[in-house]
Amino acid sequence: QVQLVESGGGLVQAGGSLRLSCAASERAFSTYCKGWFRQAPGKEREFVAAISWSGISTNYADSVKGRFTISRDNAKNMVYLQMNSLKPEDTAVYYCAALYSDCLSPQSSQYDYWGQGTQVTVSS
Repeated sequence: QVQLVESGGGLVQAGGSLRLSCAASERAFSTYCKGWFRQAPGKEREFVAAISWSGISTNYADSVKGRFTISRDNAKNMVYLQMNSLKPEDTAVYYCAALYSDCLSPQSSQYDYWGQGTQVTVSS
């Protein structure tokens, strides 16, 4: 069964950094576009960042632009989200997702596979 597994979440103070990782269970996922989404309590899931299968093209939500960086290592079947200058409003469960077409899409409904999520909590 195809799986995406996130890791790297935790508790950090405002201004700090975290690096999230997403491992794909199958090599075929190296040809998939990947994205990160987040969902805070009582809010809808929102787009954070996306990356093309080659890693050349990226897309970011305005709220994280300049602070977060998405990257991937296809040889390791991994996708990363480096988060710097974290703010309390970044607190959420972060999800890794994959889709085969419409790369860089910010629409969660277009993604085919999802991980279980990892909690990120930023204290003020």
